[in-house]
Amino acid sequence: MDRRAKRSHRIAQAGIIAASYAALTLLCLGLLQGLAWGPVQLRVSEALTVLALFTPAAIPGLTIGCILANLLGMAINGSGPVGLLDVVFGSLATCLGAIWMWHFRSRQALALLGPVAANALIIAAYLPVLLAALGFYTIPFTNISLSGSWPAMYAFGAVAIAIGEALVVYALGWPLASALKKSGLVARLQATGSSVDGPGSSPGGVDGPGSSPGGVDGPGKAGKADNHQP
Repeated sequence: MDRRAKRSHRIAQAGIIAASYAALTLLCLGLLQGLAWGPVQLRVSEALTVLALFTPAAIPGLTIGCILANLLGMAINGSGPVGLLDVVFGSLATCLGAIWMWHFRSRQALALLGPVAANALIIAAYLPVLLAALGFYTIPFTNISLSGSWPAMYAFGAVAIAIGEALVVYALGWPLASALKKSGLVARLQATGSSVDGPGSSPGGVDGPGSSPGGVDGPGKAGKADNHQP
């Protein structure tokens, strides 16, 4: 598969992932209410972050999906301009988590820690401001005042968000990743060149052992001047 076709596959993948993540996030916001955006965030859509184990297209896909979901969520919740905090920094957390997961994809347990840490550390910093804009005086499901000490609220929010994210990513995302591997989907992604390049891939991105630096597949094939003697 040539580079242009591979790029088209990855763009299509990113679009599908973005739409899936945004739709599932909005469904969670509608059904779970405070459990989807409060201190303990059980967004089932976060299970889709495991797609970054298999394809780099998940990085822009998840990020764009998060931006779309947060923009629509801002309109639904009526948070006003303050909701842009979630659009910008919530999407940044998703992006960083996906980048981490792709980087450590060969070590799944460590890779899945990326979204947990990114969301806990970033979202906890602005969540009290967002909740106040929505008319809350205390953190949902607690008696902790939003006008209290910011360091204490940040520590509480980081721990609570990490717990919720870990439950979704490890309890739902891990089995999802295993199911995708068993289904053969990952192998098909690799066959189209839209996922992880196999061992021995050439620097140009063409899969298969023995590929030449010029991008031509097959053992023993060189670049432009094959079999010509000097």
